[in-house]
Amino acid sequence: MSYGDTINYLYGLQKYGIKLGLDNTVKLLSCFNNPQASFKSVHIAGTNGKGSTSAMTASILQSAGFKVGLFTSPHLVSFTERIKVNNEQITESEVVELADEIKLKVERLKLEVKNSNLGTFEPTFFEVVTVMGFLYFKRKNVDWAVIETGMGGRLDATNVLASEVSVITSISYDHKDFLGETISAIAEEKAGVIKNRIPVVTSEQEPAVMDVIKKKAEERDSGLFVCGKDFSVTTKKEDINGSIFDYRGDMELEGLEIFLAGRHQILNAALAVKTSEVLIRKSAPLASKLTAEVIKSGIENTEWHGRLEFISDNPPILIDGAHNPSASSVLADSLRNNFLNTYRRIILIMGIMADKDIKGIMAPLLPLASDIIFTAPAYERAALPETLARHAASLGFTNIHIARTMEDAIGMAAKRSALSVQRSATKNPELIVITGSFYTIGEAKEVLGEKGVLSRLRE
Repeated sequence: MSYGDTINYLYGLQKYGIKLGLDNTVKLLSCFNNPQASFKSVHIAGTNGKGSTSAMTASILQSAGFKVGLFTSPHLVSFTERIKVNNEQITESEVVELADEIKLKVERLKLEVKNSNLGTFEPTFFEVVTVMGFLYFKRKNVDWAVIETGMGGRLDATNVLASEVSVITSISYDHKDFLGETISAIAEEKAGVIKNRIPVVTSEQEPAVMDVIKKKAEERDSGLFVCGKDFSVTTKKEDINGSIFDYRGDMELEGLEIFLAGRHQILNAALAVKTSEVLIRKSAPLASKLTAEVIKSGIENTEWHGRLEFISDNPPILIDGAHNPSASSVLADSLRNNFLNTYRRIILIMGIMADKDIKGIMAPLLPLASDIIFTAPAYERAALPETLARHAASLGFTNIHIARTMEDAIGMAAKRSALSVQRSATKNPELIVITGSFYTIGEAKEVLGEKGVLSRLRE
């Protein structure tokens, strides 16, 4: 199959949308002799913070000398960001080769299912990508893989893993149309990653969520470790460059440093450190590898993009993928606590998906902005800028502007910032903040020159 045919096949999978369930993934993986059984894994679910926690956990294991796969989604600019080994992205040619192989198996399964009168076999984009990731990790001979769920947990395509540890980050409202209308229903889906007698590490959660996780852990006879109860962190220093904190658990680690801004990243780091401790509990030989020095190094060397990340110095532009009300509140807190001391004002650029809680995402952030620019990334699910403007107006905001494209939005923001600096007696610059969706901030990075690889391959 030609390169073009393969890419068209991958793009074509997106028409199947999101279908939760494990059957397709199980069938397809069995055609490749279940590659997920060839490595040990850590499985990470949650609403916010699961990507950062995954990156930190992988970094710790890599610092310990293991060969480590990392599977995350969505990507910001390049599809290849989703599948990494020792922090090196899969190449475009490797994606094409694996897609060719998987397509052949899919076609065979389609025929078998059709001939058996068992309906149809139409795997989704995410199911195929999950199989691609697991197969890649097997062929790269990884020792460990850190796997982030795509959505939910119980019926997420990644939930075929027999993981060594299950991790559940902060749970809040998101994807209600798939996971349920109540926080308890959403927690039930996320807690579906909990396996029989496999330990669980979780952040401090609201009572309704904690009740669900505790009940599921008890049903599965899984040890449960909760941040704030079984382990804790104390912040020593926090600024726009990151944080220094102390950790208390099985180990006492002082002066851990993380170069990811925001207090929430300290809590994500705590989950990653506790996960390391749980692995040591399960396997005594790991104690010689997952030492205090290794854990410190892993946390310090973590790279994770799109979360309070500067992508330009002049003018200063900060991006964050806050795409639900909880993440938006965390972003607002970080801006107040760390950035408004340095920057005079905030110019806010927002692009939000139409199926999200638009007002809920806006409410924490709009009061911080001197100017609000609404735009839309070039993606079919994006809400029109005019729609966003109407929502903002209904919340009482009038300092609103509309830009048709991300390039226009950044240009408008830069011009307004330059004019403001000229008129102001103070030297403090304004900060341009771009947020509302990973699609939005990914497009911003492309506008500023980052070249994407298969960037439009999204579920």
